[in-house]
Amino acid sequence: MDLRVRALGLMTGAAVALAAIAVAGAGTARAATHDPVKLTIYAAGTLARPFTEMAREFEKSHPDITIQPQFGGSVKMVKQVTVLKQEADIVAVADYTVIPKYMFGGNGAQAYADWYAGFVGNAITFIYTPKSRFAKEITADNWHDILSRPGVAIGRSNPDTDPSGYQTLQMLNLAATHYHRPGLADAILKNAPETNIRDTETDLISALQLGQIDYLAIYRSDALQHHFEYLKLPAAIDLSDPKYSADYAKSVVHTRNGALTAKPIVYALTIPLNAPHAQAAIEFVRFILGPEGRKISAQNGFKTLSPAYVVHGDRMPAQLLALTQPWKEQ
Repeated sequence: MDLRVRALGLMTGAAVALAAIAVAGAGTARAATHDPVKLTIYAAGTLARPFTEMAREFEKSHPDITIQPQFGGSVKMVKQVTVLKQEADIVAVADYTVIPKYMFGGNGAQAYADWYAGFVGNAITFIYTPKSRFAKEITADNWHDILSRPGVAIGRSNPDTDPSGYQTLQMLNLAATHYHRPGLADAILKNAPETNIRDTETDLISALQLGQIDYLAIYRSDALQHHFEYLKLPAAIDLSDPKYSADYAKSVVHTRNGALTAKPIVYALTIPLNAPHAQAAIEFVRFILGPEGRKISAQNGFKTLSPAYVVHGDRMPAQLLALTQPWKEQ
């Protein structure tokens, strides 16, 4: 009798142990299943604030996805993928031409993307503070004279790594023609030496706030986000209006990446062909292009494009097509 009881006790103990192991295994499986997807984004520095806000809102309704953005000069961000071979789920740039130029491949080069969507617009300008030299004198009519005065310190981004860097040069060329002032660009750039250049212009915002520079070439969205004073430049030169595309195209600047013709400022995004979390990327892009994302972009000083313009829509994920319209610009 004692042996039967003892055997029954051993069998019961084993069953309990096996059940405990099974429960623990199921718990581990559930934990693994619910580990959030880490969505990697490489984006233009000027998208830092709106994308950060979008990420917070998106994660509230998508607890299984964590947004991990990195921000910097657009060309530099793209080369993280194409040169350094870093995997990204979404790439977003401040100049739509960067994506086809560096990511579409061709001539034997590997393709990293095959579509892109233009989703917001912007304008190039100069921002300043009440502490800036001649802040009380500068206007939209005399700015080119003020910025070329001796002693004025101007910051800008690197035209070899960042769209706003070469867009600033393009704008200054257009201004020289618009105001009939040959030499305007060179006169202003004398006050923007290499020591005042960073890979992305947002890295110089603190220098402006501290009075280390007086003016900073940057996008209008940044002026509005940070409540800076800024120059309301004519649309004919600030690269904000597609109706001036033919005039913008007359301005060509030369960088280490070749000759760059001025175009309207349109930010674009894509999902790389080798994106490790393509489905999650589609969900976040849908948020960016949708009403919630557009609202956040507008609140941060961007001109929203609704619907977004897509190039090679036949290659775009089908779930995003309803938020876009065809774009003939290539």
